[in-house]
Amino acid sequence: MNGNPAPDLIGRDFHAERPGTKLVGDITYLPTAEGWLSLACRLDLATREVVGYALAGHHRAELVVDALDMAHGRQTLEPGCVIHSDRGSGYTSAQFRHRTSELGLRRSCGRTGSCFDNAVAESFWALLKEEIGTRTWPDRATARAEVFSFIETFFGYLTPAETRQRHQHARAA
Repeated sequence: MNGNPAPDLIGRDFHAERPGTKLVGDITYLPTAEGWLSLACRLDLATREVVGYALAGHHRAELVVDALDMAHGRQTLEPGCVIHSDRGSGYTSAQFRHRTSELGLRRSCGRTGSCFDNAVAESFWALLKEEIGTRTWPDRATARAEVFSFIETFFGYLTPAETRQRHQHARAA
């Protein structure tokens, strides 16, 4: 059962001083000859790095939980880290609420129908689709491989690790 969305803790302030304090996320869909492939992502607002993502042939709550779990496993999320999204069913689900609570994170949701309340995630989708295209892939495996290649090796012409290192060096200087 879905519950009420969380309050908006971001308020369109898409800046974070340190990694692991504010993440944004969303879901997009990629067409394949086998049917839709759903992609959920988590981006860190300090580095703009994709720290978690999940792909599936469904749009169930575990998709967004899997992306969150990847983010949690890849980097240290500070206690109380804000996890921002739109008001989609996955983000208002009991499963997502339970998982964020279990990890000591704070959920945040933008307003209904306002893409500007989650602008960083929306901008990421535009970039991803510009770079990998919007065609219909022959199968889900091909689409998965292209998404993986873009996120893990190409995003911003830097790998996620290089993005994080650049941020750490800038803060040290």
